[in-house]
Amino acid sequence: MKDILLLIHDDAGQEARLQCALDIVRAVGGHLSCIDVSLMPVVADWAYDGSADAILLEEERSRESANKAKLERRLEHEDVPWTWVDMTGGFVPCLKEAAALADLIVLNRKLDNFPCPDMQKVAAEILLDTGKPILAVPDDIRRFPVDGRALVAWDGSSHAAAALQAAVPLLRFAAEVILFEIDDGSVRMPAEQAAGLLSHNDIHPRIVRDFALGNPIASILLAGVKVQRADYVVMGAYSHMRMTEALFGGATRRMLSESPVPVFLAH
Repeated sequence: MKDILLLIHDDAGQEARLQCALDIVRAVGGHLSCIDVSLMPVVADWAYDGSADAILLEEERSRESANKAKLERRLEHEDVPWTWVDMTGGFVPCLKEAAALADLIVLNRKLDNFPCPDMQKVAAEILLDTGKPILAVPDDIRRFPVDGRALVAWDGSSHAAAALQAAVPLLRFAAEVILFEIDDGSVRMPAEQAAGLLSHNDIHPRIVRDFALGNPIASILLAGVKVQRADYVVMGAYSHMRMTEALFGGATRRMLSESPVPVFLAH
């Protein structure tokens, strides 16, 4: 885990994304790739005459230019290597284009007080479309707890295994790793096997088990975060069909809406 891709945009979640990305880059001795996206404006059809787009885009680029100047001054005093690329378009297509060499993409989960931009949707689409792990952070966080308690949500699925393997470079720094197995009757690969993989990387987790018993997985997971005093969560994303999750609500969707701590997701 060396190349950390960071979405830059002047919105309510930017400071959280920046601080968490910097903490991770320092810990792993990596490189910060900043992708500054100026959003293309959306103008209602009835109002469209061609000039409105140009005016709104110029205003957006002006804001991002000021944002870039401010952040570049800050980055010059940070002890990390970084590069900067300016792009114009939507968050998802720009990030997809930039993600080819990324090892981790730092985004927000849903912004608590701002419906726009829709960061929950961005995180979900990037996760599914790029195949890259993402770190979705709350907008009020100001550091990533590299040396904190990591709670790994385990259900024995290939998605959980992918998330676990992708997160190993971070888990090496954790003060404690908790394998939190939630058994809904379908666990085929027990947590002990996951613990064996971690032990090969000199990580020695503690196994905690809970049973679904008809309760939503996300509710059990959120309760586990609180009880175990976890500082961040590692989990597989969209273990079920995405349409099923969209209709009935799933653990991924709920964590992107409500998690009080950063969530490391892989699909």
